[in-house]
Amino acid sequence: MGTAAGGGRAAVPRYVQIAEDIVQQIRAGVLSAGDMVPSESELVERYGVAGGTIRKAMVEVRASGLVETRHGKGSLVKARPPVRHRSSDRFRRTHRQEGRAAYLAESAQSGAEAKVSVLFIGPMEVPEEIASRLGVSAGTQVLARRRLYFRNGTPVETATSYLPWDVVKDIPELFAENPGPGGIYARLEDHGHVFAEYVETLQARPAAKAEATELSLTPGAPVVHLLRDAVTEEGRVVEVCDTLMAADQFVFEYRIPARD
Repeated sequence: MGTAAGGGRAAVPRYVQIAEDIVQQIRAGVLSAGDMVPSESELVERYGVAGGTIRKAMVEVRASGLVETRHGKGSLVKARPPVRHRSSDRFRRTHRQEGRAAYLAESAQSGAEAKVSVLFIGPMEVPEEIASRLGVSAGTQVLARRRLYFRNGTPVETATSYLPWDVVKDIPELFAENPGPGGIYARLEDHGHVFAEYVETLQARPAAKAEATELSLTPGAPVVHLLRDAVTEEGRVVEVCDTLMAADQFVFEYRIPARD
């Protein structure tokens, strides 16, 4: 599969080649943040192809998440912050003991200016997929905490934490916008819920329209959907975090022990 007659590889479509060239120009800084991508007529002349080929190429360029389209003006190169490594070390207990939540600790390590905007805190009927992870029935009341995370002024991820009501009802800090030094995991451990592990499931997919708007992405731009279970030493999941990240802003790095 993937080969043409005679054993050679199938030719890459011209519009894909053009899209890759434009994306490379952006990544190399030939087209800088705030620059307009050349107009369709300019690209037709530059690449010697029909307008339809350029339009297909620009669909691919927009899907990269590197440009945004402004009605009547064309496509503008986005000003995006640098890629940040998302490491398995981000949940080390020492970060919490130093009063730093995972996102702020990791952003500080990368030299970025971090900001968290709290969008919602309150009781909610738990979605079915989250319920199964928490070990409760769908529709059970839980505490939901929804946040929007910024780096250097640009939104890069959204996250909603779902916590069992019987766990949080006696921890008033978890109902506050700022739960205190070390974040919600520190408050849970303060009340005896000591963590043993975090289990993450990741899926890459295109952003829906509302998701793209929230993260300042082009509709259909790639995102990473991550679900994390926070598991205590007793084996109970006391938080499920549903996170959506702009894919062009993260590199995932995990340490995997080589033992039985």
